[in-house]
Amino acid sequence: MHQMVSSNLAMSHRWWVLAIVVAAQFMFGVDAFVVNVAIPTIAAELHASSAQIESVIAIYLIAYATLIVTGGRLGDIYGTKHVFLAGVLGFTLTSLWCGLAQSGPELIAARLAQGATAALMVPQVLATLHLLFADHARSRAFGIYGIVLGLAGAAGFALGGILVTLDLDGLGWRTVFFVNVPFGIAIIAAALRIMPSVPRRAGTRLDVPGAIVLFTGLLCLIGPLLFGRDLQWSRLVWFAMAAGIAIVAAFVRLERAVERSGGMPLIELALLSDKSFMRGLAAAFFFFFANLSFYLIMTMFMQKALRIPPVEAGLVFVPLALTFVIASRLSGMRAKHRGTLVLIEGCGIQIAGLAALALTVTFMPTPSALLLALILMIFGYGQGLVMAPLSAVVLSSVKPASAGSGSGMYGTTAQIANAAGVAAIGAVFFAVEEMHAAQVALLLSIVLFICSIGTSAALLSWMRRAAA
Repeated sequence: MHQMVSSNLAMSHRWWVLAIVVAAQFMFGVDAFVVNVAIPTIAAELHASSAQIESVIAIYLIAYATLIVTGGRLGDIYGTKHVFLAGVLGFTLTSLWCGLAQSGPELIAARLAQGATAALMVPQVLATLHLLFADHARSRAFGIYGIVLGLAGAAGFALGGILVTLDLDGLGWRTVFFVNVPFGIAIIAAALRIMPSVPRRAGTRLDVPGAIVLFTGLLCLIGPLLFGRDLQWSRLVWFAMAAGIAIVAAFVRLERAVERSGGMPLIELALLSDKSFMRGLAAAFFFFFANLSFYLIMTMFMQKALRIPPVEAGLVFVPLALTFVIASRLSGMRAKHRGTLVLIEGCGIQIAGLAALALTVTFMPTPSALLLALILMIFGYGQGLVMAPLSAVVLSSVKPASAGSGSGMYGTTAQIANAAGVAAIGAVFFAVEEMHAAQVALLLSIVLFICSIGTSAALLSWMRRAAA
């Protein structure tokens, strides 16, 4: 099938398809970061509580994480092009809904729908790249994909600050969502004309009950962290978290039942007994737990405590994103020589950046945006060293036949960790006085990166023993 589709496409034709799907990935990447810069403005205009603000970010990630495997399978069942178009259309419409939201709860609901539609759109991007670039051009295509992915962060931060500051037609923060509408329409129009139709893959089935149970369990686990402070950490909060643990445990039993009945569970259960893979997932969980929450904390701290305007707050992150791209490009070669050690080194550099940042905000009450940007470059470089090779290291023990399932579990774990980090570290940040909140939250992030180093070291030790 791969050869048939590729042979029917001229070289220029498939590069245009690459541009289309990567543009969709770029839109998704920008949206993941553009919201952070607008969060303080959103909170003020909608009179949203801290829990609602955290939920705007976390619920999007939970929906995306629990449905991304289902989105990939829908592409196999109904065809990559059809599901991609449905995902882009859904993402465009839900972005419009986000921009029109009139309250915190409505914006949370819209972000839930937006995350769900992103889970339809994003899996088709990599599936299309795998299909169209099976020859010598593969590395170049994926290189372009990686660069665009990295630049999306810089564009998101800068665009968020600029749009909020410009306040076009008095729309303020709403434009960070409305901007997706014309881009989404353009991507749909181009995909309808150029993107090839791909035959469905026979034998693929959905595990709808599994997706529902996993989403419910994660919502019960992470939701109380978001709203615990508003509910004064009542018994209901702890009961919901206990219920979440029970539901997640029931999810594993449900997946075993699906497998025994000849169905296709969301996860390949054999991977749960792969000690190397599970250690790698633990390292990834700690790493991502600390990462996205860091951007929320810094955005809130800069705009609320330091009174840095949104456009400057957004531009502070641009050098970080650019050093991330540079480090990502260098990390592949470095990983060949250093192996798993590159993960430990990258986390160490991130810890150094966080420590420098914590000392700066402690001893300098009003650091400039330029100084913060320079310090954040250290963090961004370490992040780039880790992010690119992390998935390869985690999946190194997974058999080729299980690569798809392993990748799905890795992606799901990363997004769940992002959501949990926003909920947990965000809760600590909002519970502490403003001028001390950043130091406490940064200290927690440092502890999490140390945990990531510990699990990475355990993985390295195990791999060495296995190779001996």
